Amino acid sequence: MSEMPGDLLYTKEHEWLRREDDGSVTVGITDHAQTALGDLVYVELPEQGMDLDAEGEMAVVESVKAASDVYAPISGTVEAVNETLADDPERINSDPYGDGWIVRIRPADAIDESELMSPDDYQALLDELDA
Repeated sequence: MSEMPGDLLYTKEHEWLRREDDGSVTVGITDHAQTALGDLVYVELPEQGMDLDAEGEMAVVESVKAASDVYAPISGTVEAVNETLADDPERINSDPYGDGWIVRIRPADAIDESELMSPDDYQALLDELDA
């Protein structure tokens, strides 16, 4: 398992968020999620410019085991998608917190961090799931 970055926020659905200097938010799935899914073979990305609702479906990742929805952790507009995932979906497996990012979102509103988890809170959730 890779080291969980301490500068990210997390969701109970195993997405991570990174605030960028320009005000956008980069989103991907956690190492826990990609490990549970196994080798990814396909990623369905949203369209650039698409409006997302918090907790609404924004992408689909498919592995040899299963397909899983990826949910938008915040409301906003898709500013960029990681096009390299179309030809290289396993990039999420090899670098979930770096080159395996999925979308960059321009938030519609201020981010309510009370709806998200700190690294410590997310680790506690993982510990609970493993118990």
